[in-house]
Amino acid sequence: MLDSANLCGFLMTSDYDRAKEFFCGKLGFQFESLDPFALAVRVGGHQIRITRLPDFKPLPATVLGWEVKDIEAAVDWLSSRGIATEKYPWVQDQQRGIWAAPGGAKVAWFKDPDGNVLSVAQHGS
Repeated sequence: MLDSANLCGFLMTSDYDRAKEFFCGKLGFQFESLDPFALAVRVGGHQIRITRLPDFKPLPATVLGWEVKDIEAAVDWLSSRGIATEKYPWVQDQQRGIWAAPGGAKVAWFKDPDGNVLSVAQHGS
C-alpha cells in the first residue's frame, strides 16, 4: 500500500515568502499552493509541505535529502544558485563540502533560510 504511494515531506519555516523564494526560486521546485496551513511545493513527483511557526528552531541534523547520480555536479549546481554547502570539520573536501563515507557514499549538506539541514547524496559508484 504505502510502498507505491508518493512521499509527502514536512518542513517548518518562520517566513513563507523567504521559504518560497528558496524552494521555488533557488531550487526550482514547483509552487502548488499557499494557504493558512502550509506552503506546498512539488519536486520529483513528491510534495513538501512547509508550515509556518514563528518561533521555529531547526533540528541540528538532516531533515530532507535527495539522491543524485553526480554529487559534484549537484554541488556545482547549488553553488551556481547561490547555495553554499556546509563545511563540517569531518568533511574531506573542504572546498566543495563533500564528505566521502567509509562505504563509498558521498554526501554534501546545505541549509535553507530557516537553518533546516538538507542534503544531496550519491550512493554507490
